[in-house]
Amino acid sequence: MTAIKHALQRDIFTPNDERLLSIVNVCKAGKKKKNCFLCATVTTERPVQVKVVKVKKSDKGDFYKRQIAWALRELAVVDAKDSVTGGDEEAVDEYQELNAREEQDIEIMMEGCEYAISNAEAFAEKLSRELQVLDGANIQSIMASEKQVNILMKLLDEALKEVDQIELKLSSYEEMLQSVKEQMDQISESNHLIHLSNTNNVKLLLEIEFLVNHMDLAKGHIKALQEGDLGSSRGTEACTNAADALLQCMNVALRPGHDMLLAVKQQQQHFSDLREHFARRLASHLNNVFVQQGHDQSSTLAQHSIELILPNHHPFHRDLLRYAKLMEWLKSTDYGKYEGLTKNYMDYLSRLYEREIKDFFEVAKIKMTGTTKESKKFATLPRKESAVKQETESLHGSSGKLTGSTSSLNKLSVQSSGNRRSQSSSLLDMGNMSASDLDVADRTKFDKIFEQVLSELEPLCLAEQDFISKFFKLQQHPSMPGTMTEAEDLDGGTLSWQHNSGTQLTVSSEKDMIRQMMIKIFRCIEPELNNLIALGDKIDSFNSLYMLVKMSHHVWTAQNVDPASFLSTTLGNVLVTVKRNFDKCIKNLLQVVWHSMQDEFIRQYKHFEGLIARCYPGSGVTMEFTIQDILDYCSSIAQSH
Repeated sequence: MTAIKHALQRDIFTPNDERLLSIVNVCKAGKKKKNCFLCATVTTERPVQVKVVKVKKSDKGDFYKRQIAWALRELAVVDAKDSVTGGDEEAVDEYQELNAREEQDIEIMMEGCEYAISNAEAFAEKLSRELQVLDGANIQSIMASEKQVNILMKLLDEALKEVDQIELKLSSYEEMLQSVKEQMDQISESNHLIHLSNTNNVKLLLEIEFLVNHMDLAKGHIKALQEGDLGSSRGTEACTNAADALLQCMNVALRPGHDMLLAVKQQQQHFSDLREHFARRLASHLNNVFVQQGHDQSSTLAQHSIELILPNHHPFHRDLLRYAKLMEWLKSTDYGKYEGLTKNYMDYLSRLYEREIKDFFEVAKIKMTGTTKESKKFATLPRKESAVKQETESLHGSSGKLTGSTSSLNKLSVQSSGNRRSQSSSLLDMGNMSASDLDVADRTKFDKIFEQVLSELEPLCLAEQDFISKFFKLQQHPSMPGTMTEAEDLDGGTLSWQHNSGTQLTVSSEKDMIRQMMIKIFRCIEPELNNLIALGDKIDSFNSLYMLVKMSHHVWTAQNVDPASFLSTTLGNVLVTVKRNFDKCIKNLLQVVWHSMQDEFIRQYKHFEGLIARCYPGSGVTMEFTIQDILDYCSSIAQSH
């Protein structure tokens, strides 16, 4: 079989550029068996075609003919039978039925013989004898016609030659038809490949158009990102549009396989370089703007140094808000630089506001105390002591003429109460306002100054909070993604940001974020307010009542706007301090009133003791209790409360 396979490859398939894979020997069922071979072949040229070829061995010579070929994809089933099953069919095919003519002849022969049925053996012998006679006659006839037989044989030989020629022509025609069929199959396959190539080209063109339309950044945008003037309104607008276009190109949803293209990788790298370059330019420019803001605002401090007015930051906010969209772009593309700008802004503005607010509170303190603060403090003390004495005498109708001992005790009580004048003397004047008109004027002045301080701080904080929310885009997202890690100790809180890709900030919401930025920027407000409150309480403890009323009103207003805001929280903390000072003032007032009552009891005791001495001299009549008993009783009551 190996030799046959080699011969078939050499003679049949190599000339046709085919390679023989395997062969199998087959033949038709029946008596006349002709050996054939079914061959499995593949073409050596692409596209590869697999075929099943039927090859017949010639009867006259040791060579093979290619009869028919089928493409493997066209074959549904190969109906073949093995040699064992074929042998049984040949045994069955040996029996042949009689036709109608043969049956009729047999019936005529049987009718002519009477014992055809009764004696079958005799009938068979008779038929055999007659057959032998006929065979002999046939042989004699054939031998007599030898010449005709020779002629017939020659004719048969010529007929066989003609049959072979016809068979050769039919084989050639079959080969030609097979060749035509193969060419048609190749043409069909080529047409299919051409159609597939066209389809792929259309799809490729669509993919290229998609990439060009979505990843092509205009030259004008590139120039704006590289060289755009961020200092002008037109340049800022061009840079904003270019940054938005760049972000759209970078965020385009690529289809599977696009990221493996070299051109796409190069374009993405180009976009990344543009983003980095523009982010550096933007951060540098905004840092310069923050620094310039500090210098510009410092030049206006001298104008407000003698006026109780805080500088207005609205022009600076207005100029910076045109960069708000660029800050949003920076926040989404380069969070590291965004957080750097946020920190720099807080650093610059905290120093600027600290200078402004400290100067503002210095002016407020000067206006509260005045240039003759110390002299006024000591000058009002005798007047207030005399007012207390005058008030006490008017309440009890006493002429003030006491004995020597009584006068000395009264003097001691007045001196002991005078040691507490610095905190509580103004509260004693409530019963006699005509004697303290100057104190009322001072308190009214202090109330106006304190109200102006709060009225200046409130819009300043609200304006800065609104600007931070808009400029840093903290009002649109509940949490911010990024890469920030920072911890700074602030007055009243700790600003702690922890930010990684795919995580959220530790602050619960952006309102907390804004409040913590405000704490960083305005960290000096609460200490300065506490110092101002302490000064007002030192000047006159009754000022705590005015401060409590004003502070309560402003806290209520701030909490109605936003209970969790920086302003509301800060004013609430300061209100606690004011309330403590007011409670302390009330406590001191109770002590003064209690000592006044004690002095009044002692005065009455001395008055009655003098009356007894004048009315019953030498009688030895005395009061049932002494001054020491009064002092002990008052002391026990004070300790119990």
